[in-house]
Amino acid sequence: MPLNESLIAELTEEAANTRKILQLVPLDKADWKPHTVSMPLGALAVHIAEIPGWTAMTLHTDGIDFAKMDFKPRKAATTEELINMLEENVAKAMAALQNSKDDDYEKSWTMRTGETIHFVLPKSTVIRTYSYNHLVHHRAQLGVYLRLLNIPLPGFYGPTADEMAAFGK
Repeated sequence: MPLNESLIAELTEEAANTRKILQLVPLDKADWKPHTVSMPLGALAVHIAEIPGWTAMTLHTDGIDFAKMDFKPRKAATTEELINMLEENVAKAMAALQNSKDDDYEKSWTMRTGETIHFVLPKSTVIRTYSYNHLVHHRAQLGVYLRLLNIPLPGFYGPTADEMAAFGK
């Protein structure tokens, strides 16, 4: 099986799970955070919605230089805006994956800040680690935020305690 087919299947599953949790984010509490050093809820949700786009960026570039970036964080005022951000980034990722070949994943990709090189890795590793695993990591973090706000959580890889309670378990 070509690598892109495996990555497309994985992204399809993770995007569905991400939609489930982003739909629960109470954006009226966008500035809430569980600790002074934590990212605010709204910023975390937007970050999660943007991460799938990193797959396309990885496939279309040779790296990123934070010293040359003019990053402006986006905000979402509504759940619809948040989900639209996710869908836009998933679509970019899917298009890049569909148009890729196995050789593309062997090419090196560099993360740097000016002269400081953070890493040089094959694009396949960057996608799995800094896009897919990163998405799951922050989605779990969001689950903790929602739990602290008493919002029942959906299952991703099986039922949650919230869902089991509905079955009397």
